[in-house]
Amino acid sequence: MNVHSEFLRLDAISKSFGTVEVLHDVSFTVARNEFLTILGPSGSGKTTILRLIAGFEAATSGAITLDGARIDTTPINRRPFNTVFQDYALFPHLSVRRNVAYGLMVRGMDKPAIDARVAEVLAVVGLDNYATRLPQELSGGQRQRVALARAIICEPRLILLDEPLAALDVTLRTQMCAFLKSIQRRLEIAFVFITHDQQEAIAMSDRIIVMNDGRIEQEGSPEDLYLRPKTRFVAGFFGENNLIEGRVSGIETATATVETAIGLVEVALGTSNLTVGAAVQIAIRPENINVLKDPQGGAAFVVRNVQFAGASIIIDAVDAQTGSVELRVRQAPGNALNRPAIGEEVAFSWAAQSTTLVAGEPSDGG
Repeated sequence: MNVHSEFLRLDAISKSFGTVEVLHDVSFTVARNEFLTILGPSGSGKTTILRLIAGFEAATSGAITLDGARIDTTPINRRPFNTVFQDYALFPHLSVRRNVAYGLMVRGMDKPAIDARVAEVLAVVGLDNYATRLPQELSGGQRQRVALARAIICEPRLILLDEPLAALDVTLRTQMCAFLKSIQRRLEIAFVFITHDQQEAIAMSDRIIVMNDGRIEQEGSPEDLYLRPKTRFVAGFFGENNLIEGRVSGIETATATVETAIGLVEVALGTSNLTVGAAVQIAIRPENINVLKDPQGGAAFVVRNVQFAGASIIIDAVDAQTGSVELRVRQAPGNALNRPAIGEEVAFSWAAQSTTLVAGEPSDGG
């Protein structure tokens, strides 16, 4: 599958509603056959981007091009895109078959051709035995599949998905993530998926754009964002990270030494153009921290809470000297011998290669 050939581009897109600017100079591309996720908290501008691409909104400034041609003023019904909404927007009085067939009926396709195409698409989404049911007779996951079938039946070049899994329970969301990715690979068309859920983004995406306050904070593969966050916001929003504030006291080829409240810490370089004295945060994933029962092995921490969380044991602790550094650690449940008790003093260790430096002033609230 080729995901390197660009066909949709947003150039310097800004969008204001009255005096409120919700997008600030946003630029990115979408490649053919790519599963691109736009990830961010509520109010970050991600749904506005989708609405601009679809044609439901017009940009205040900037350009949107498809294969090099401007589509900013192209009507919605002439853009080769279809949208799946969070509420699915199904016609409650129409059967599954008629809901899916609606777009082809509007185009005036003859009934035998519609019937054949609907049967084909329902088989693709696994609903061929539900064609005569009404939407209220289906589960949430089945209704989501109907909405997807209706979106793909007219063979668009791009599917836009506006948080379509938000109303589903955790188990069903996991199943639908795998389903959506498999459908995207089978159809070999581009998907742009809007979500605030990091796990959904990680599970499905070829590439992720992280939005914050109307701007692109960082973009890259799920692995890049998870292992190499560039900003404090991405480190804190994309997955779970411990952030320790400090200042660079030394720089080597691949590592830096950072002076922190818990002493000098060796860290892998995760941001460029660092200088000695620069304010940074050290980002450490909870699963990459080891518990040392003997506090003589490092700075002492007092355990505040130990919680069983199914796949892991969560340990929350604060440094014993200043109380300014809090750490969250995740251990495998079977590691009971090394599990500390609440109130116990312990030390923690981690490899420099398991850390990332992110730039920013200490206590910037980022």
